[in-house]
Amino acid sequence: MTTTSSLTALSRSHTPAAAYDDLLARVLPQAREQRVWSPSDGPLPSLFVSHGAPFTLDDPQWIGELFDWARSMPKPRAIVVISAHWERAPVAISAAAAGTPLHYDFSGFHPRYKTLPYATPDATDLARRLTGLLGRTPVHEFADRGLDHGAFIPLMAMYPAADVPVVQLSMPSLDPSALLELGARLRPLRGEGILVLGSGFMTHSFAVFHRPELAAHTAAFDEWAVDTLARGDADALADYRTKAPGAAVAHPTADHFVPLLLSVGAADDPASAVSAIDRMVLGNSTRSVQLT
Repeated sequence: MTTTSSLTALSRSHTPAAAYDDLLARVLPQAREQRVWSPSDGPLPSLFVSHGAPFTLDDPQWIGELFDWARSMPKPRAIVVISAHWERAPVAISAAAAGTPLHYDFSGFHPRYKTLPYATPDATDLARRLTGLLGRTPVHEFADRGLDHGAFIPLMAMYPAADVPVVQLSMPSLDPSALLELGARLRPLRGEGILVLGSGFMTHSFAVFHRPELAAHTAAFDEWAVDTLARGDADALADYRTKAPGAAVAHPTADHFVPLLLSVGAADDPASAVSAIDRMVLGNSTRSVQLT
């Protein structure tokens, strides 16, 4: 989520990243020893994650759910992530060099959140593979742009050993159809052991913080999304502005919803969505799903 005075005040009520430090102490050996994908596993799923603000790293339940979710599948050979926080056309990629510094695209939170490292391995091979998939024209690599918080915060919980190469793609547009198309172009990667991850938020309403009665709208939107995903109705998802109840409250802007369309586009079966996380937090749905 983007920072607001309400979020900032809430974040300062926590001991910064204490839960994350505890997670690392407990699970790093498991994370390092997780079995890596092999061709016999078949294609990896595509995922949509509700990524949260920096202080979600202080939520033991949230980070535990993400870690367990990642452990339920083989460790990917690499990860391609598209985040609500980077829109640029034509599609571009983040730096592929090992240990590229993170892109701390937030302010107002405890300084601790800008010191947590997530130095992933060299992703040059993945960057080359992406440029081959994404068209005839060269895909620009922003060599000084690391992963933004929509990418690194969920990945810090899912793969805390930081031992999987990651490249972030920009959203070429907020048009849902453009994200569906981009997901379809990335679909072959799943059969190569590369995880395709859309990162946004199932509902993204700041208004509900101040007007709790608006939570009825975010709940209605979440229920509609679950039903529409179950039917595999990508057209309805793309037309969520007119089809979904509560859309104006749940998503005043498109940026946190349309990464879901990337995940749907990358799936072989749009009706295969299964919810891995389905809690309401601060009036918003943190629903995260996987598709095959």
